[in-house]
Amino acid sequence: MSAKGTSRYEELGVRPLINCVGTVTRFSGSLALPEVRQAMTQASMQYVMIEELMDAVGARLAEVMQCEWGLVTNGCAAALAQVTAACVAGTDPELMGRLPYTEGMKNEVIVQKSHRMGYDRAISAVGTKLIEVTTLDELEAAYTERTAMLFIFGDASERGEITVKQMADSGRAHGVPSFVDAAAERPDLPNWYLAQGVDAVAYSGGKCLRGPQASGMVLGRRDLLEAAFANGCPNAYIGRPMKAGKEEIMGLLAAVEQWVERDHEAEWKEWERRLSVITDAVMAFDTVTTSIRTPKPSNVAPHLSITWDAEKLGVSAQQVREQLSAGNPRIEVPGGPDSLTINAYMMEDGEEVIVARRLTETMSAR
Repeated sequence: MSAKGTSRYEELGVRPLINCVGTVTRFSGSLALPEVRQAMTQASMQYVMIEELMDAVGARLAEVMQCEWGLVTNGCAAALAQVTAACVAGTDPELMGRLPYTEGMKNEVIVQKSHRMGYDRAISAVGTKLIEVTTLDELEAAYTERTAMLFIFGDASERGEITVKQMADSGRAHGVPSFVDAAAERPDLPNWYLAQGVDAVAYSGGKCLRGPQASGMVLGRRDLLEAAFANGCPNAYIGRPMKAGKEEIMGLLAAVEQWVERDHEAEWKEWERRLSVITDAVMAFDTVTTSIRTPKPSNVAPHLSITWDAEKLGVSAQQVREQLSAGNPRIEVPGGPDSLTINAYMMEDGEEVIVARRLTETMSAR
């Protein structure tokens, strides 16, 4: 804050917001925990050898997260690229130096069609071709001498005919690593994906962990993760632009250490309490109905859905969203054409009172 009590953002003409959306990067993801901010500040005050730091943090992540090894990346998308590079080129300097030009190399990644999504561009950017399959028989028929990796999108783990375990078992039988993108999921213990037999699973550091925004974490096989590191910073290979500095590395470690200490049950109860404050406020309006849902496997937190008859109330959900976004303070709320969704997951203490008041004001407008 400046001496005038305004934030640096406001001095630049950028309006801070109350986040009722969740850990979406466009809305800044999450706010770093105090322990994370402290770790990043301390890390910024001394020099270290990055290789030594990554090795020490890899071992510590393995200890805390009960797995073979851990790797800090520049985000979950960076993890997708670096692990793919590891599967394609390993630690061979000649092959690593050729990426993304992969002619004559293992350059095919098998993925269920129902698991395709925008972020798999981080995989194809390494120089790979994604081979889509639908059934277990198609998976078995898709292997060639060019198959480098099996990719699984955690959000789609319950979609499609092939289970995570079947993918992992098949890959192991063919000597092909399996890798999961679980960016917005909870890295709970024991790790469910690793228990299914996958070789590696990646998480965002800036979502539910509340670590640095520009950080990610990969858990799994040590040799695979060390190869992923070799393909990235500080080495001059394809992952070099995806630098995780000492501040991100130590901040992510602090977030993970806090994760296993946090009282998740108490956090959940607090989210429910915040939503109850908002529910009580909006139920005063005619035709309003509310419900609570919990999405899975990503953004696992109670979400409040609010619907009403726009014609009778005189204001639509879209109009309310626009007024909340344009107002002071700025409040960002998702939803459909006839509904609002309030996620207390990333709201700060006391913001539920502000949201309830602003909803009351905007829903009263005629």
